[in-house]
Amino acid sequence: MIRVGKKFSKPAMSRVVNGDIQLGDEEEQEEKVRLDLLAVKEFPEYNRSTLQKFISEGFLTVDGEVVVKSNLKFPEGVKLKLSVPVAQKNSDLIPEVIYEDDHVIVLDKPAGLLSMAKGEYCPEKTLEDYGLLVHRLDRATSGVVILAKDSETQKFLRKQFQDRKTHKTYYAIIEGVPKLPEAKIDLPIARDLKHPTTFRVDPNGKASETYYRVLKSNSKYSLVELKPTTGRTHQLRVHLKYLGHPILGDPVYGNKEAPRLYLHAKELEITLPGGVRRTFEAKVPQEFNDVF
Repeated sequence: MIRVGKKFSKPAMSRVVNGDIQLGDEEEQEEKVRLDLLAVKEFPEYNRSTLQKFISEGFLTVDGEVVVKSNLKFPEGVKLKLSVPVAQKNSDLIPEVIYEDDHVIVLDKPAGLLSMAKGEYCPEKTLEDYGLLVHRLDRATSGVVILAKDSETQKFLRKQFQDRKTHKTYYAIIEGVPKLPEAKIDLPIARDLKHPTTFRVDPNGKASETYYRVLKSNSKYSLVELKPTTGRTHQLRVHLKYLGHPILGDPVYGNKEAPRLYLHAKELEITLPGGVRRTFEAKVPQEFNDVF
């Protein structure tokens, strides 16, 4: 692949791409436009941020030459060609089907599988490849998740999550042993403005409530059952960190020196279309048992 800064077979275009000269230095200057804006006009099926990503990855050529800077300017007459590689779906992360009918599919999501695509181009498989997303699990979290097969069912199921009419049970391995064998954690959570992708306990945050119960312990770790009654982002991870017992393998709120985040969505109780109340369970991964 030829990138900016290399010597091109077309000296004039090479010097323009490298910024050594501006087109029109030797003759009347043509009006030039940023490359990402030219790409938006040429490939309207993608948004600007996606095209900027394609450009930085070397997927776009200008008059046959690869350009990797979105802010370089060119006249509108240049020939753009976009060569996006076919997404390589991760075949090793295939969820197990727990239940399926005409309206829903319930899966046991493996750790590492994304819930939803990030942007218009996603080179890996996500839960959205199996159905319409109703709720999400973090990439690193495994366990039971329900998907809808039609938009009406999706709305019906989502409303139950919004109205807190679903019941979720998680298993986690945490560092250390809590002082109380079981308790309610009632601590509000807000985004950490110093680190916007993370959250923290904050008296001005949104109400967040988690019940925990210690199932077993050894000298270093405890297996706990977690029952959140609210669904804040990273709620379980933030609550346990605040108690001084972060989840094992948590790269953000704890110590990442573990093969995975030891958080598993074990059970989901929900009402299916037709009014039938069901509880679905995903078996605990073997690596949880290996810790004890």
